[in-house]
Amino acid sequence: MTDLGELRAGLTNAVRGEVAFDATARALTTMDASNYRRVPLGVVSPRDADDVAAALSVCRAQGVPVVARGGGTSIAGQATGTGVILDFTRHMNRIVSLDAEARTAIVQPGVVLDRLQEAAAPHGLRFGPDPSTHGRCTLGGMIGNNSCGSHSVAWGTTADSVRELSVVTARGESLRPGRAGQGAPEGLRDLAERELRLLRTGFPDLPRRISGYALDALLPEKGADVARSFCGSEGTLGVLTEAVVRLVEAPRARALAVLAYPDESAAASAAAGLLPYGPLTVEGMAADLVRADAGLPKGGAWLFVETGGDTAGEARARAEAIVRAADVVDASVVTDPAGQRALWRVREDASGTATRMPDGSEAWPGWEDCAVPPARLGEYLRDFRGLLAAHGLRGTPYGHFGDGCIHVRIDFDLLTSAGVARFRRFSEELAELVVSHGGSLSGEHGDGQARAELLPKMYGEEMVGLFERVKAVWDPDDLLNPGMLVRPSPLDANLRFAVLPREPVDVAFGYPHDGGDFSAAVRRCVGVAKCRTAAAGPGSGPGVMCPSFRATGEEEHSTRGRARLLHEMLAGEVVTDGWRSTEVRDALDLCLSCKGCRSDCPVEVDMATYKAEFLHHHYAGRRRPAAHYAMGWLPVWLRALTRMRMAGLVNSLASVRALASPAKRLGGVAPEREIPRVARETFRQWFGRRTRRLPERTRRGAPATDARRPTTLLFPDTFTDHLSPEVGKAAVRVLEDAGRQVVLPPSGVCCGLTYVSTGQLDRARTVMRRTLDRMEPFLAASEGEPLVVLEPSCAAALRTDLPELLHDDPRARRLADAVVTFAEALERQAPHWTPPRLDRPAVGQTHCHQHAILGDGPDRRLREAAGLTGELSGGCCGLAGNFGFEKGHYEVSTACAEDQLLPSVRTAPDEAVVLADGFSCRTQLAQLANVRGRHLAEVLAEVLAEGLDGRREG
Repeated sequence: MTDLGELRAGLTNAVRGEVAFDATARALTTMDASNYRRVPLGVVSPRDADDVAAALSVCRAQGVPVVARGGGTSIAGQATGTGVILDFTRHMNRIVSLDAEARTAIVQPGVVLDRLQEAAAPHGLRFGPDPSTHGRCTLGGMIGNNSCGSHSVAWGTTADSVRELSVVTARGESLRPGRAGQGAPEGLRDLAERELRLLRTGFPDLPRRISGYALDALLPEKGADVARSFCGSEGTLGVLTEAVVRLVEAPRARALAVLAYPDESAAASAAAGLLPYGPLTVEGMAADLVRADAGLPKGGAWLFVETGGDTAGEARARAEAIVRAADVVDASVVTDPAGQRALWRVREDASGTATRMPDGSEAWPGWEDCAVPPARLGEYLRDFRGLLAAHGLRGTPYGHFGDGCIHVRIDFDLLTSAGVARFRRFSEELAELVVSHGGSLSGEHGDGQARAELLPKMYGEEMVGLFERVKAVWDPDDLLNPGMLVRPSPLDANLRFAVLPREPVDVAFGYPHDGGDFSAAVRRCVGVAKCRTAAAGPGSGPGVMCPSFRATGEEEHSTRGRARLLHEMLAGEVVTDGWRSTEVRDALDLCLSCKGCRSDCPVEVDMATYKAEFLHHHYAGRRRPAAHYAMGWLPVWLRALTRMRMAGLVNSLASVRALASPAKRLGGVAPEREIPRVARETFRQWFGRRTRRLPERTRRGAPATDARRPTTLLFPDTFTDHLSPEVGKAAVRVLEDAGRQVVLPPSGVCCGLTYVSTGQLDRARTVMRRTLDRMEPFLAASEGEPLVVLEPSCAAALRTDLPELLHDDPRARRLADAVVTFAEALERQAPHWTPPRLDRPAVGQTHCHQHAILGDGPDRRLREAAGLTGELSGGCCGLAGNFGFEKGHYEVSTACAEDQLLPSVRTAPDEAVVLADGFSCRTQLAQLANVRGRHLAEVLAEVLAEGLDGRREG
């Protein structure tokens, strides 16, 4: 039995990189993107090849297995293990060199693919393979799995792009596998020469054969390519420390032909016929994976066929030639780069969206990437559909149709013994079906634990026996990733779901999309790790998610990392103290509750809600951090200041550093922050003075109105009322110019946002129920008019948190459905109103909650109508309500602002309008950049007041 203390001490003394045996490090690496879970002993982040050799030496001495891990996006379980995990993403993540003339690069295993693409792009080059996880998968993982991606019809697999490798064997030998037998371990060449017959006859000939070891690459007629034979070995032969890879010339221009077919079988049957036209991609998708508003031609399935050329005209001509040659229901050709990126995101997100069936039920990997000869794909898909039906299963195929490689997530029941038994029976029969079509069990993601047990069906016992002998040559002690590829673990063992509670956990939120089950909500995260994408914005991945990961680079501060910790909290094996867990609390501490994951995560993980839920339980019956009382109860304190007419005094005291500093310490506020100024006159007070000439109300609960003008209901949120009344005044001015009469609901209404974000859910429910009590008659008397909320975070709270927290109160859904943004109100209630023209560029940021919950289509159209040009940045401002004010968050808050918001403002022209609809965003701009951001309503109102565009305030 392993002595953990001795192992940890040995590694700590031998390795210069980090050695982590704590619960957080172990919990973060129990799973990859597969159905499997293994609990490691610890995690080592080596700094260089010497560290790798030292770690292997210590582990070999104690008989502890070692698993090399990159981005952790493997779908077959090969990035999980029970020994020591080597994490290459922290240190060994550099591009060592790039030779544009030779078209090669030397990379370390932890380099993310997108970083290599960015370095190669200025030279007109790129790395050929590009999996949909290109923003977070690493070159080491791609080599280990022999990854492919959508462009493999043009540039092949990763193995086709590898020239030479640097490898440390389990016994510490440094090898440089290459061609002509270079870098082979002792005995491998002799073994290959003895088995020439088997190597020449035992491997099916198809472009996506990834299963097993690529031993046919050792044949003399194939160049005795040891490096190629190493690719796809899933970390079972040696540990990669460096690679020389080939780059290819990137087309100067591209076009995307989207071909619509009646169903996926028709699309699959057509794919092989398009290959003679030399496309860069031939990707397939079925309608179940595509949103209705995705902008695709009408059909039941589509082929995405990309073409390249030296000019845009040449690329377009090639795409149009393919359209003419194809027998399609409908088609379109897209040449605009932004339009192409939007369509490719639809395809790339399928790995996540496929995890939910159209009815919302769960679907899982396991048979994610079988491949058959492209000419047989249509026939194979029909048989595959029949097999699904025979087992009562469902799944929607998509993937690399031009290479005959199909991805699919299937609604296996992996929670019950009967469901797991059906999973096994289906897997065995599907393996036989794939082989009958001349295919490979894996066409991209490797065998791992999901398929390795079934390799004898594909290769026969003799070949599998040869695999075992090759493994023994490279790794005689079976130290490296045991249980994968050879002598595999059963495909139905170590399932990640087995450790979760079988009964729903008692929770506060309703989790309507997960049947009220918090475990099901946590299971949403399947590990595709889009949240680990380092860049945000158009074309580069998520628009908002995950700002704290981009600020820190730490897995525990990604959406996936937090979901893993919550999974382990529910499992109770690694994280053992449940809701009281300090590991989960610390990981969630840097979650900004931006809700970006709710929209940007392909499976709509909602970490902001999970965080609020956790904090609610974690602090139940316990003293909370001071910030929860100071900022969580902000609406109470602000109303009290207003009642006591102390706003001016508080502002004066806050401006004196000697007085402000102890107040900030007492309230848990970051010392670097300035305390925002409180309005001397609230928006509601201003509005009351302005409208006293109208009767107070026509009947109980009804707003006072001028019968000559239609009404608009405006919700005076806490931030607008007490901190930014100028926004409310501006909105009134604009809405009145649009022919509306503004009315406010009764006093004492609040969305409850600050209580939700600090996890004070009992208090939030009380506040929300009071709001419903006061709003219900008001809305009823207003005959279905929408409710305008100016602060995006408050609008998002009313639209989502309210009905999900008060899921037992039908009034909550009615109020949530009434909520609209300022721009939505104008679009709905004043469709013929023309805004004043500014004809100026606009910069700033779309509020993260607006991006995630509310949508910004009406805002874009309103800006365009007003002559405000340019795109607002994505991301999160980093202040995020109470987050950026809390002690200990200032550095991360600033880093989030520096990700997109502050650079966009600094580089803006002098005449640009700085837009920021959220109070937090405006505060962050003022405190970090000394820039005044304004709500769109303020910008429009200012023009109206100045009488520009020939207009005057009415």
